[in-house]
Amino acid sequence: MNIAMIGVAAVLGISAIGSAIGAATAGQAAIGSWKRSYMANKPAPFLLVAFAGAPLTQTIYGFILMNNMMSSQADGTFKFAAGIIGGLAIAMSAIAQGKAAASGCDAYGETGKGFAQYITVVGICETVALFVMVFLLGAM
Repeated sequence: MNIAMIGVAAVLGISAIGSAIGAATAGQAAIGSWKRSYMANKPAPFLLVAFAGAPLTQTIYGFILMNNMMSSQADGTFKFAAGIIGGLAIAMSAIAQGKAAASGCDAYGETGKGFAQYITVVGICETVALFVMVFLLGAM
């Protein structure tokens, strides 16, 4: 068994799990906000799709890391640890982003104001995943 390949697969798989959880969290809030709009005979803001889809980018970061790890000559134990810990960090970023996006859906859906501020906070959550990806790419 090649322990390095477990890390290579894990970085993508764990990142994608986080993206799925984050997108589901934000998506549920978007749907609830749209329902409230429809019930009040108000237009449903399509911009909530941006919040719902934001956590999906962490899967791309996991994919980029996976591809780099496959071709890297780094130690197998390092690849294993980087894949597990890096994947978990990226996943937690996506989950946090989904929670922030859910709050953004609720606030923007209710008021129709503040989109730039809300999406900025969502982006701050994403920065954690970007840092993890860049730092691990450098370490490989």
